[in-house]
Amino acid sequence: MNRNKDHRTKLLVKNVIASFFIKGWAATVALVMVPLTLECLGKYQNGVWLTISSLLVWVDHMDIGLGNGLRNKLAAHVAHQEMEEARKVVSSTMAMLVCIVFPLLLLLLLLIWYTDVYAFLNVQPDIIPELRTALVCAVALVCMTFVLKFIGNVYMGLQLPAVSNMLLALGQTLALLLTAILYWTGHASFLFIVIANTVAPLEVYMLSYPYTFWMRFPYLRPSLRFVNLRSALELGNLGIKFFWLQVAGLIQFMTANILISRFFTPEMVTPYQIAYRYIGLVMVGFTVICMPFWNATTDAYERKDMEWIRRASQKMNWMMVGIAALLVLMVAVSPWVYQLWIGDACEVPLGMTAMMALYIILLIISMRYSYFLNGVGALRLQLYMTVSAIVFIPLAWAVSSYTHDILWFMAVMCLCNIPGLVVNVIQFNKILNGQATGIWRF
Repeated sequence: MNRNKDHRTKLLVKNVIASFFIKGWAATVALVMVPLTLECLGKYQNGVWLTISSLLVWVDHMDIGLGNGLRNKLAAHVAHQEMEEARKVVSSTMAMLVCIVFPLLLLLLLLIWYTDVYAFLNVQPDIIPELRTALVCAVALVCMTFVLKFIGNVYMGLQLPAVSNMLLALGQTLALLLTAILYWTGHASFLFIVIANTVAPLEVYMLSYPYTFWMRFPYLRPSLRFVNLRSALELGNLGIKFFWLQVAGLIQFMTANILISRFFTPEMVTPYQIAYRYIGLVMVGFTVICMPFWNATTDAYERKDMEWIRRASQKMNWMMVGIAALLVLMVAVSPWVYQLWIGDACEVPLGMTAMMALYIILLIISMRYSYFLNGVGALRLQLYMTVSAIVFIPLAWAVSSYTHDILWFMAVMCLCNIPGLVVNVIQFNKILNGQATGIWRF
């Protein structure tokens, strides 16, 4: 048991350290991409691209939670040395993703061609005449990535999230290089920028597939022979729960770009996203530490090692205090940071940065507990709390219509995260102390 604890802890520490460097690299790339894309497209077209990218995130999450289900099941099978079952889970996941993506792609293409996308996104046709073509290209490329991105979940299930982070960082870096080449060659049109940003991650996953399943982990290689109906059903049952949690998160944040574009203007999306990119650096650092904790928790829970989880939780409590202090400092110095970062290209109000910091700290505290709950499969109460996502859009619409102020819109985002946070804290403590019964257990 002690050897398992030492191995789990060492693997966790190695992945956290590696992920800090990788996430730091990815964050730097993301920060450089902002002024570069603004220079290429201008404030209006950049706002439209950010809105489209939010829609593409919806496509990316249409895997009905299979990716997160895979990482949990794979971690459990590996903990019990059930390698054949592990290969069945991997093979079944890929098969189900392929079955999902084809009708999804067809539906999206029909919607793009036979609906008024300009009216939906509140875009002027004379400014971006190639909008429909750009959407078709983006959706096709993202749907291909949709299948291959499960490779990252395989690495997370093996308690190697640093490798998953590396794949994401490589995709972002390639997108930056392609965007820079378009800028330097004078071909940075809206269409080409969209293609560059959506083809980059696909190329990275295509190259990583043979390395992962032929060189690194051949015993997990997907095969039709290992596609198993029982494994698929188990993944589907667990995946659906993760899927609804993902959808709730998307409704509360990823639709914000679309709602801001419609409630206010596409131009307003740009300062909002700049504030998110800046304050979101704290979220990057948080996920570096907590993402490995998810599957390490699954391993510890499967081995009945609650003491390891309790010690890790105490360290996270101190981390929350440090994160809150850091956010206050970031808000205070934000005017100077924005001036250095983007100059006069876009003005970001201090109030918007402060509201974004409040939203991020609420999200981080909630996720600090939900990662544990996800790791042990305690999802039912989290699912019930997604009701807050249902009221988000009408409440945001009502508040925005009455106040015509984006800060009140962001206040609604914060408000809708508080109920889930409170429930997560209560359930976490009940499970950790062996007091979870009935609805609090699952």
